[in-house]
Amino acid sequence: MYIIHSTFVVPDEKADEVISIYHSRSRLVDEADGFQRFLLLQNEKKPGEITVHMEWDSKEQFMTWIQSEDYKRIHDLEKKYPDQELASIIPSIHKFKVVAV
Repeated sequence: MYIIHSTFVVPDEKADEVISIYHSRSRLVDEADGFQRFLLLQNEKKPGEITVHMEWDSKEQFMTWIQSEDYKRIHDLEKKYPDQELASIIPSIHKFKVVAV
């Protein structure tokens, strides 16, 4: 299993707006080969710290996804988000190989 964490920080007052965006996400990734699960995590003590958690069967399947047209389409939409403060946030990406369960 391969896990990706994409963590970003938004102003606390915009956290609910970001969460709302993810509630209405396209879900294209849900159909990708090897995709297992998506979770949106909010830090309990820092409400503006949000993590996208994605689980994949393998690193190779994740890499195939990020090279796909659907991936590019989703991320191009993010760049056009009307709130430029949110659109300009660069997440911190962490990649994990599951070594025990």
